[in-house]
Amino acid sequence: MIITVGGYPGSGTTTLCRKLATTYGLTHVYAGQIFREMAAQRGMTLEEFGETAESNESIDQEIDRRQKEAAVDNTVVEGRMTAFIVEADLKVWLVAPQEVRAQRLATREEVSIEEAVAEIVEREESERKRYKKYYDISLEDLSLYDLIINTELWDAEGVFEITKAAIEVRKW
Repeated sequence: MIITVGGYPGSGTTTLCRKLATTYGLTHVYAGQIFREMAAQRGMTLEEFGETAESNESIDQEIDRRQKEAAVDNTVVEGRMTAFIVEADLKVWLVAPQEVRAQRLATREEVSIEEAVAEIVEREESERKRYKKYYDISLEDLSLYDLIINTELWDAEGVFEITKAAIEVRKW
């Protein structure tokens, strides 16, 4: 079983992926971690590396390559682009209003709500530009997802239970 989970920052993707990995014995592949590792290898902040990625397509190509390589059987792959590049049995997208996501990010990163909103806006704008420029893809097009969950409405356990129900109905 291969599952992709995508969503904007603070939507709950990492929480869901960790729970899926633990429950089903899946390997968790995280595009954001790959991005962070690549930034650290170059001695750059995430913001600097994001700006570099806007003009250097090879960065996204390397992230894609690593995700595809890792997406073998019994894997959950997390990232906003994963559903577009990884063949999966189930493709999940998590949504939540920006203010909810900012609150979660502020709590997790121990920053102000204003700083969290600024980080979200900056990351989303950078990614939106890159994905349109390099792939001609709009993340607002959710037509390829099998399951879309508004994480404002359910806690982490509820989101997991909804996803679990979808998995069990499919009977992998």
